[in-house]
Amino acid sequence: MSAPRKIFVTTALPYANGPFHIGHMLEYIQADTWVRFQRMQGAQVNFVGADDAHGAPIMIAAEKAGKTPEQFVADIAAGRKQYLDGFHIRFDNWHSTHSPENTELAQAIYQDLKAAGLIETRTIEQFFDPEKNMFLPDRYIKGECPRCHAKDQYGDNCEVCGAVYAPTDLIEPYSALSGAKPVLKNSEHFFFKLSDERCVQFLQEWTQNGVHVQPEVANKVKEWFGVRDNPDGTKSEGLGDWDISRDAPYFGIEIPDAPGKYFYVWLDAPVGYLASLKNLLDKARIEADVDEDTPNPTAMTFEQYMAQPELEQVHFIGKDIVTFHTLFWPAMLKFSGRKTPDKVCVHGFLTVNNGEKMSKSRGTGLDPLKYLQLGMNPEWLRYYLAAKLNGRNEDIDFNRDDFMARVNSDLIGKFVNIASRAAGFLSKRFGGQLGAAGAAEQALLAALQAQAGTVAEAYEKRDTARAMREVMLLADRVNEYVDANKPWELAKQQGADARLQAVCSTCVEAFRLLALYLKPVLPALAVQAESFLQIEPLQWHDAARLLGAGHVIGDYQHLMQRVDAKQLDALFEPPAEAAAAAPAAAAKKDAKAAKKAAPVADPNAPGGEPLAETIGIDDFAKVDLRIARILACEAVEGSTKLLRLTLDVGEKDEAGQPKTRNVFSGIASAYQPEQLVGKLTVLVGNLAPRKMKFGLSEGMVLAASHADEAAHPGIFVLEPFPGALPGMRVR
Repeated sequence: MSAPRKIFVTTALPYANGPFHIGHMLEYIQADTWVRFQRMQGAQVNFVGADDAHGAPIMIAAEKAGKTPEQFVADIAAGRKQYLDGFHIRFDNWHSTHSPENTELAQAIYQDLKAAGLIETRTIEQFFDPEKNMFLPDRYIKGECPRCHAKDQYGDNCEVCGAVYAPTDLIEPYSALSGAKPVLKNSEHFFFKLSDERCVQFLQEWTQNGVHVQPEVANKVKEWFGVRDNPDGTKSEGLGDWDISRDAPYFGIEIPDAPGKYFYVWLDAPVGYLASLKNLLDKARIEADVDEDTPNPTAMTFEQYMAQPELEQVHFIGKDIVTFHTLFWPAMLKFSGRKTPDKVCVHGFLTVNNGEKMSKSRGTGLDPLKYLQLGMNPEWLRYYLAAKLNGRNEDIDFNRDDFMARVNSDLIGKFVNIASRAAGFLSKRFGGQLGAAGAAEQALLAALQAQAGTVAEAYEKRDTARAMREVMLLADRVNEYVDANKPWELAKQQGADARLQAVCSTCVEAFRLLALYLKPVLPALAVQAESFLQIEPLQWHDAARLLGAGHVIGDYQHLMQRVDAKQLDALFEPPAEAAAAAPAAAAKKDAKAAKKAAPVADPNAPGGEPLAETIGIDDFAKVDLRIARILACEAVEGSTKLLRLTLDVGEKDEAGQPKTRNVFSGIASAYQPEQLVGKLTVLVGNLAPRKMKFGLSEGMVLAASHADEAAHPGIFVLEPFPGALPGMRVR
C-alpha cells in the first residue's frame, strides 16, 4: 500500500481593505473542491489562508477610518468567517501577514537571499507627492502604460497587457491621492537581482518544463524573458530586477539593519502562505504537547514538515497575479534554500450575463453575502462554478438563466430526483431494506462504478466541468432506467414486489455512487445523503463496493429546493440609488443589451426579426459610420469570443501622424485573425469608448447575423466594395 500524498495548499491572500467579493469565492470554492477530493482519496492536506495586511493602501484606508492599521485589519478579518462558513469553504487555518511568523520568515528569506548575493542597494528616483508630503506607493501612482499605452494604469503593473514596470516608467503620471503631479526625489532602495543568470536559468526551466503551470500560463510568462523596451528608448533582454523596499511611512515589515525601510508588500504577502502553515503546525504541536525531537507526523515542526521530500506545495491564484507567483515567488524560495511550488493553478475572471463586467450600480454585481442573506443555497453556486471551471486559465461567465436551468435540471431533476423517486417505496413496502439486484441492475451499477477513475482524473486536473458532465451523463442513464422500469406502476401490480424492491434498491445504490462523485462539490448535501443512506462518510474507494441486499436506509427528507427566479431577481437588484437613475441609464444601453431585449426570432420576418421602429433622417445622421481598414487582428487572451482589431479610420493625431483605433469585437467564433487583416469594414465612429477588462474599445465594427442563431449560424462582418477608403462616411 502506497503512502498517502502530503499536500500543502493555499489560495491567494485577500487584501485586508474590504470584504470578500465573488472572485474570492470562485477561487476558494475551486481550491476547497480540489482539497476535499484529495482528502477523499486519503491524502494528508494542510489548506491554509490569511489576510494580506500590509502596504500603504491599508495605512491610508485606516487613517481615513480613524483607526490604527492593526485595528482596521482586525475589523476586516472579523467578517471573513460568515463567507467561508456560508459557502462550506473549510480552511485548516486562517492567519494574517501582520504576524510574528510572517515577520520571522520574511526577514529570514531576505537574509538568505542577501547571503546568496542576490540583494543589492541602489539610489533611485522615486515619486513624491508634494501635497501629501510622502513618497507614493506604486498603487497610488497612475498614468499611461509604457508598453500598451492604456490609460489610468497603476504604478507597478498594467491591468490591460500585464506588463510589470517601475512607477517612473509611466507616461504622464499623477498622484491618485491628491491628483497632483508627483516630483522625483532620491531614495536608497533594495533590489532582488532577478536578472542574475542563476535566476533566469532557474525560472526558464521552472516555468517552461510543462509541470508547474498550465501551458497558456507558461506562454504568457515566456514573454517576460524576451526583449523589453526601456523608458529611455533602449532595449533590454531578460528579466529585470525587482524593487523590494519602500520608505517610511509604511505599514509593513522592517528590513533588517535598515531603519526606515520596509519590505514591499508583495515580498511578504506570499511568505504569508508559509506563516499561516507555521502557525497551524505550531498550534498542533502545542495541542499534542510533544517536543521537537518527537518524529510524530501529526505534530511536526514547520521545518520538519517542509523538509519532507514527498510534500507537494500547490497554490491557487487568479490570472491578475501570475507574474508575482511564477517569477518572484519561486525565485525567492529557490535562492533562499527553500522548497519551490509544485503547482501554481491559475484561473480566469468571472463575468456575468455573457461577458459583461460586474457592476453593482448596474445590477450586474454578484454579492456573495447578499446571496447567502437571500437564503440561496450555497451549493447551487458551488455546483454552477464547478460546472464551468475546466482547470485552464480562462474566464467563465455567470448567466442567471443558465444558472437556474443547470441547478434545477442537473441537481434536482437528474440527481436528487433519483433518491426521491425510490426511497418512499422502500420505506413503506420493505422497511427501508435494499433487495437483490438482477443482471440488468448489476450491469448499470457496474457502469457507474467504472467511471470512478474518469471522474477522479478530472478532479485531479481541476477540470470540474468535465467531472460534472460525466456525473450528469451517469445520472441520465439512471433516470432512463427508472423511466423504463416505472416503479410507480410496479407498486400497483400484484406479485411485483420483488421487482419493485430491486428497481428501487438500484436507484438508491446509484444515488449513493453519484453522491460520492459529487461530494467534493456538494459537501453539505453529501452529509444529508450519508444520513439518509445510514452510512459512514463517503470516501473515494467506496465506489468499488455497493451497499448490498439487506442494508437498511433511513427516512428520506427532501435534500434540495429549486432555484426561484425571484431570488435571482433580488440578487441582481441594483442599489436604490441606481434604481432611481434607471430611466436615464436605460437610454444608454449598449448594443448587447438591446439585442438581448429584442423580440424572439420570427421565422417570417427578414433575418428572423421584425424591423425596428421607424426613425427620421435626423436620427440616422446621429450615427457616424466610417470606412475602416483592419491593420491588425489578434485573439484576446482570456476570451473565447473577442478579437482585438487595430483600425485605420483615416484619423491623424495633433502632430499630423496617422492614428489608429483599438476595437474589441465578438466575432472570434466566425473568423481567424489572419482572415481579417487588410480588409475594409464599417465602423460606428462616434460610439462612446467602452472600458473593458482587456482594454479600451474605441468603437464598434458592423456585422450581420440571423436572430435564430441555432438554425442560421454565422456572423458576417460588413465589407465595402474595393475603392472605398478609410475615413469615408457611410451615408
